[in-house]
Amino acid sequence: MENILQFLQATLAPMVLVYTVSNLAAMGLQVRVPQVVAALKNKRAIALIFVWGWVVGPALGYLITWILPLAEPYIIVVRLGSLAPCFPILQQMVARSRGDAGFAGALIPLVAIGTVVLMPLVGPLMITGVTINTWALAKPLLLTILVPLIIGAAIRHYADTAATRLFPVIKGLALVTTLLTIVWLLIMFGKGILNTAGEFAFLATTLYMIGMGLIIYNFSYGMKQNQRSIMALGLGSMNGAALFSAMMAIPNADTRIWAMGVLWILWETPLAAIGAGIFGKLAGKSGEADAE
Repeated sequence: MENILQFLQATLAPMVLVYTVSNLAAMGLQVRVPQVVAALKNKRAIALIFVWGWVVGPALGYLITWILPLAEPYIIVVRLGSLAPCFPILQQMVARSRGDAGFAGALIPLVAIGTVVLMPLVGPLMITGVTINTWALAKPLLLTILVPLIIGAAIRHYADTAATRLFPVIKGLALVTTLLTIVWLLIMFGKGILNTAGEFAFLATTLYMIGMGLIIYNFSYGMKQNQRSIMALGLGSMNGAALFSAMMAIPNADTRIWAMGVLWILWETPLAAIGAGIFGKLAGKSGEADAE
């Protein structure tokens, strides 16, 4: 067993690297530049994305960690996660939520860019107990988040046919490495995940995601219902790839940081699926009302 753990520890960093790059490349291959350009012309949407993602989100994360008696490692994860919105499978939630697919395609790269720029600047200010160098945090985000996203988007824009053929391969690699990364982390930190029971870690992530979803959906004035639902799902979720990149930058990170990071990633997908189903039903009622 000791040899297995040594192997997992030695291969964790490259596994997380491939997981991050493949997920962001897959996201990039789904980006349509005209959709992004159209979104940039919508000043209300851009303002709301910024306010929800990097003002209200971090404020809510800070408030939750202030109210709940969380251990320091869990506080770090909540606050870092609040600076890294939008999980990689947002596009897969579009149909279930009956959301605006074009808006989702534009939201993903905009939020990724915001995360790469703002997380290294704000993150060190929100975290106590550990020292995170701004460049040490920014470098992996640039290389593993922004670069693969831009390359994927460029291939989609300039070689659409090649992107269509390449996407299933990259998406398959992302799925396999995601599953392997989760297995790696469960074996290494499974006991730590179980130990989070009774320590409010699970409650903290749940309150954050539900709170953000409700705030964004109900107060995004001037946006269509199918855009509010996408914004709530995207900005109310957490980008595990960005969080893992940030966690890798923490020197001698407490194992509880990794345990809670894995817990959040495992929990956000089923919770988002429930939210997407609710938004889909609300879209149906909205459509019926419009028809009347």
